[in-house]
Amino acid sequence: MSEIDILSFGETMAMLVAEQTGDLAQVEHFHKRIAGADSNVAIGLSRLGFNVAWLSRVGNDSLGRYVVETLIKEGLDCSHVEVDENRPTGFQFKSRNDDGSDPQVEYFRRGSAASHLSPHSITDSLLSARHLHATGIPPALSASAREMSLELMTRMRNAGRSVSFDPNLRPSLWASEGEMIREVNRLAALAHWVLPGLSEGRLLTGFDDPADIAAFYLDQGAEAVAIKLGPEGAYYRTQLDQGFVAGVPVTNVVDTVGAGDGFAVGMISALLEHQSFAEAVQRANWIGSRAVQSRGDMEGLPTRLELAAEFEAAFASKPAPTGFVYTSDTVGASLLAKRPA
Repeated sequence: MSEIDILSFGETMAMLVAEQTGDLAQVEHFHKRIAGADSNVAIGLSRLGFNVAWLSRVGNDSLGRYVVETLIKEGLDCSHVEVDENRPTGFQFKSRNDDGSDPQVEYFRRGSAASHLSPHSITDSLLSARHLHATGIPPALSASAREMSLELMTRMRNAGRSVSFDPNLRPSLWASEGEMIREVNRLAALAHWVLPGLSEGRLLTGFDDPADIAAFYLDQGAEAVAIKLGPEGAYYRTQLDQGFVAGVPVTNVVDTVGAGDGFAVGMISALLEHQSFAEAVQRANWIGSRAVQSRGDMEGLPTRLELAAEFEAAFASKPAPTGFVYTSDTVGASLLAKRPA
């Protein structure tokens, strides 16, 4: 197996997407895709040329085979995906909206194979990855998946790897709001880069202002925070710098799902290529804007060639955002990842 640049983990579900608008109960025709915030980010980073390992579980069923085959086609290393003989692959239904509003989504994931991820799924070979990306979704699936998230993030950080964390809150999966806030913040304290949305940050920290939200996570051990502000762009703050990077205007919003995942792809890829935090936010905003212009959760994520042709052309005549180049004695070795060709 080739050297791992990035490790990501979580649940990829099969997704049945309506081919016509209206209430899901009235829709007669659907087409099959995959869904999952964690794997969306993994796919986006793979498209940009990184070697990405995917840690998950699927059922021994047709949907599980479809999920794994699709991820392999996207270039992910799925050798660490376990097949569960006793539990099914999770799936969801998603409505079609042509007005740019959030689609209706119904989940069927309780008791799924991925909900039985546990610390036993962690192998030494996975810990060789240069970077770990985590979200708040796997720890919401079950107690064992929460233990795995905590152990994996702890071991990667202790090993000197860089760790990013997107809260990606799913309140319906938690026993209570208080438990969600406590456990998600516990995990965020293990990350170097924390990437919440503004509403998530307000709920998790109790602060309204982006600067105060960022300061909360810096005080908890993060080295940098980027707060997504939707179409307006994003605010970022580090131990040395802070600023606002404007969003990219979008004329026609097609599907809002996956915008935050695109933002994470931009942040992680740019930082691993030694760009400044401000420059990383600019790329993140652009990929997020691109994601909402395509139907599907990850279909709008760009390839390396598309990034070069479209992003660099769009910003070639504009001055780059000011900001320091991200380096750290703690995770410096992990940031020496090669720039993908």
